Amino acid sequence: MSVGAGRMGLEEVEVTPAKNTNPLPDPRDRRLPRLPDPCALVVFGVTSDLARKKLIPAVYDLANRGLLPPGFALLGFARRDWTHGDFAQLAREAVEKGARTPFREEVWERLDAGMKFVPGSFNDDEAFDRLVQTLDDLEHTHGIPGNVAFYLSIPPSAFPVVLKQMQRTGMASNEGSRGWRRVVVEKPFGFDQESAASLNELVDEVFTPAGVFRIDHYLGKETVQNLPAMRFANTLFEPIWNSHFVDSVQITMAEDVGIGTRAGFYDETGAARDVLQNHLLQLLALTAMEKPVSFNAEAIRYEKLKVLRAVSLPTDLAAYTVHGQYEQGWLAGRWVNGYLDEDGIPPESKTETYAAVRLGIETRRWAGVPFYLRTGKRLPRRVTEIAVLFKPAPHLPFDATDTTELGHNQLVVRVQPDEGVTLKFGSKVPGSAMEVRDVAMDFLFGEAFTEALPEAYERLILDVLLGDATLFPNNDEVIESWRVVDPIEDFWSGTAPCRYRAGSWGPRAADEMLARDGRRWRRP
Repeated sequence: MSVGAGRMGLEEVEVTPAKNTNPLPDPRDRRLPRLPDPCALVVFGVTSDLARKKLIPAVYDLANRGLLPPGFALLGFARRDWTHGDFAQLAREAVEKGARTPFREEVWERLDAGMKFVPGSFNDDEAFDRLVQTLDDLEHTHGIPGNVAFYLSIPPSAFPVVLKQMQRTGMASNEGSRGWRRVVVEKPFGFDQESAASLNELVDEVFTPAGVFRIDHYLGKETVQNLPAMRFANTLFEPIWNSHFVDSVQITMAEDVGIGTRAGFYDETGAARDVLQNHLLQLLALTAMEKPVSFNAEAIRYEKLKVLRAVSLPTDLAAYTVHGQYEQGWLAGRWVNGYLDEDGIPPESKTETYAAVRLGIETRRWAGVPFYLRTGKRLPRRVTEIAVLFKPAPHLPFDATDTTELGHNQLVVRVQPDEGVTLKFGSKVPGSAMEVRDVAMDFLFGEAFTEALPEAYERLILDVLLGDATLFPNNDEVIESWRVVDPIEDFWSGTAPCRYRAGSWGPRAADEMLARDGRRWRRP
C-alpha cells in the first residue's frame, strides 16, 4: 500500500490500495484499508522498554502500511528534560531498530511532523495542564477533533495517580468535544482480585466502559485469532473438540530469557501474575469456548467469560500446582546467572519464575478433561503453543510391538515462533513389516500466505484507534482470572519455590504433577 507525499496534517494523502500487501484489511471490503478518524495517541512512559521496542515501531509500521489517517499525532509524556527534537531522535532510533517494515524517509517525515513531547512527572500538575493545551492545539494544527487514545506504558502502581490527573484536568472526558477518548491499560490489571476491582472502579470514574481497552498482546497474534477460525470454519475439528475425544490440553509459554531489566517489576509480580493470570487463561478461554453467535466483541467476550467462570482449581493444590525459580546453568551454549544472582533481586526472594497448574472446566463439553498450563523463564527455547492431545483409539488391530512408537494424536497450535499448526497422527513405516509411528503434518503461516504477519501491537493499536474491542478482555474476564490465580498465590505465599537449572524444562515437581495422572509434558 503506497501513501502519497504530504505531511500528516490537514493536507490530503493519496492512498492507493495494492493487492495482497496489507495484512490488516477491513473484513467487509478487502480492497480498502481500515483508516481511523484523525486522532492522537498519547504514550505515558514513552521512554520505557515497551514504548521503544514495541509501541513506537508499531506506530511507524501502521504509517508505512498506509493505515493511519492523514491527521495523526503521536505525543510522548515522560520525566525527561527533553525537547520535541530529543523525542523525535529517540523515536527514530526505535523505528530503525524495531520496525518490521522498511524505513522510508518520506513516511518518517510525515510521522515526525505530528510528534510532540511533554516533559513532566506523574504528580506534576503543570505538566498535565501543558498536555491538555497541547491536545487542544491539535484541532487547529492537525485537524483532530478531540479523538485521543491514552496508552499507559507505565508500572501498574502508577495507574491511579495518572488516572486521577486525567480526571482532574478533564482530558479523559469528551464533553463539549466532537471526538472520543480511550485508554489502553497494560497487564497485569491489578495485583489480585481486590485490587483489580478497585482499579476498575477508578477507571470507570474517568472513562466510559466502552473507552477502556485492557491490552493482552497475545490476543493480537495471528495464530491466536486463527484458533476460533480453525475450529468453527471446519467440520474436521469441531465434532471432536470435547471430552469424548480429547484426553488433555497443554498450554505452554516458555521463555529462554531471564528477567532482563525488569527486576523491580518482576520480583513484585512473578510468573503466575505476569503470564498465567492473563496470557495463559486467555488462551485457555479461546481454546475451550463455545461458538459465539457472531464474531463481534460482545459475543466473543460472552463465550470466553462463560469458560473462565467454569474453571475449577484442583482440590489438592500441593499436588497439582508448582512454582519454581531458576538457578544458574548452561543455556544456548553460555553460562547464565540464577534468579537470585540477577541485578536488583533480593537474595532471599521467593518469587517464582516458573508456574504450572492443572485446571478443570466444569461444563458438559470439557468435564473430566485436565488443562495443564505452564510458563517459565530460562527454559531451553522460546515457544508458546496450545497442544490438544486426543484419546487413544479404543482398539488397535495390531500387535503391541507394532505400535510401541505411537503416541497420542495431537493438534498443536504454535503461537510463536514459526506460527502455524501441526497435526500429529500415526502412520505405517515403509517396509514389509507393520510398524506404526507418529508423523507430523505442518502448516506454516509464512509459507501459506503471501501477506506478512502483522506484529501483535500493530494490530491492537489500530483496533484501539478504530474502537474495535474484539481482542481486548473486559473487566469481568479480568476479575474471573484473578479468581483462579489468587488461591494459588495464597497457597504459595511464604513458601520457597522449587529450584530448576537454567536450560532445563523446569522443576522435577512439574513432571511429577503430570505423572500422577499417568501423563507427561509434551516436548515443544
